[in-house]
Amino acid sequence: MARVFVSVGSNIRPEENLRLACAELERRFGDLDLSSVYRNPPVGFDGEDFLNLVAGFDTEGDPEEVIAELEQIHRLAGRQRGAERYGPRTLDLDLLLYDDLVTEGPPLTLPRDDVLKYDFVLGPLAELVPDLVHPVDGRRLADLWEAFEDGDRRLTVEDVDVEARI
Repeated sequence: MARVFVSVGSNIRPEENLRLACAELERRFGDLDLSSVYRNPPVGFDGEDFLNLVAGFDTEGDPEEVIAELEQIHRLAGRQRGAERYGPRTLDLDLLLYDDLVTEGPPLTLPRDDVLKYDFVLGPLAELVPDLVHPVDGRRLADLWEAFEDGDRRLTVEDVDVEARI
């Protein structure tokens, strides 16, 4: 059984899409551990703020099977894949960590580089599992978050019930 962490984000009907994502993750993988929901401005484009969280769960599936399930959930939310890398999203699900597996893609890079790069990934992950050690960096997530540049922190906690069923 592997412990997996997935980032969940949306800036198009975000509360609805976060609830959909959490319900589907729970249906497919079982019990979830969820961080708080955070609001942050978009990165790389102008647009509506995102709502983000991190979900943790256990799975017997391999990373490719987890990603296939995430893609099915994307489709349920109406996500359209296109050439635009930065833009509005109905739903954005990214596999961040799969146990302490380290791979350098393609097709898969684990841990995902976003963990060390973006406040909206590291902040919720460090909240959820502060004592977890990053498999490449070697530091606890809480220590990585503490060292994250204050000027790069743009998160605010939102009171959103993502466990409510739609």
